[in-house]
Amino acid sequence: MSEKIPVGISACLLGDSVRFDGGHKRFAFATDELAPFVRFEPVCPEMAIGLPTPRPALRLVKQGDEQIHLCFSKDGGEELTDEMTRWSAERVKSLHHLCGYLLCAKSPSCGLERVRVYEPDTNNNRKAGTGIFTAFLQKEMPWLPLEEDGRLHDHAIRENFMARVYALHEFNEMWRSGLTRHKLIEFHSRYKLLLLSHAQDEYRELGRFVAAMPQWDSLDDYAFEYRNRLMHLMSHKASRRNHTNVLMHVQGYFRPQLSSPQRQELAQLIDRYRCGLQPLLAPITMLKHYMAEYPHPWLAQQRYFDPYPEALRLRYGQ
Repeated sequence: MSEKIPVGISACLLGDSVRFDGGHKRFAFATDELAPFVRFEPVCPEMAIGLPTPRPALRLVKQGDEQIHLCFSKDGGEELTDEMTRWSAERVKSLHHLCGYLLCAKSPSCGLERVRVYEPDTNNNRKAGTGIFTAFLQKEMPWLPLEEDGRLHDHAIRENFMARVYALHEFNEMWRSGLTRHKLIEFHSRYKLLLLSHAQDEYRELGRFVAAMPQWDSLDDYAFEYRNRLMHLMSHKASRRNHTNVLMHVQGYFRPQLSSPQRQELAQLIDRYRCGLQPLLAPITMLKHYMAEYPHPWLAQQRYFDPYPEALRLRYGQ
């Protein structure tokens, strides 16, 4: 998976001066760390519907019809709801190739959650909205990994987002290369350990769904539903408990080869991770050492050990 991955992004996060005040919100994780691995496709919905920069600020307003409207915050509160709705509905149809989307937090067009929704003609508001463009993204592509710049300062959320982006990219590439039942089963097998680290009950449900593949008349319809379920499963952040179970499972593959002191050392390292005394990278590094020394074909193809480029350093703090 050396090809750069297509990822949508709010243009202001790349440093483009497109915000209402003429500024930007350059997001260093995107511009400095992700840029070598992804192909960003920047969008500013407000500029796209013809607004200039600088421009009056916009806000979400809940009117008497209980619908959310996009309005200027001052100078009479003129509406832009229809323009933004028409443009968003059309634009998202061209974004099915994307494998993720980075959104500007709090934006009335791009915010993912907790966007302020105001009462008419007042400053009373609740942090309960979603940007209009983002709402269309969610409706058109419920499987697409979406995250905001603010939330991605959390290392666990950042790791989860990138794991989903890379999994979706691999799935989409497999689909484009010519879908077969064999390829789908192989994909699911490669992701077994990674999926178990996210949600064990949902993994078992997904396994039953894979077993039912022959009952589907259309393989494309099946793949569409599998992708939805896969991305929903991976939206659950991997837990320390689930990681520990996966590590102990992998440890069992090496019992015949390891000496008693080696087994004890590995078990202690896994337990220290379980107790929060070591990062996840520590036991995984030792397991990868044993995988090199005692090759096992099934373990070698597991995405759990390399779900994204090591250079992103996403497991250092887990």
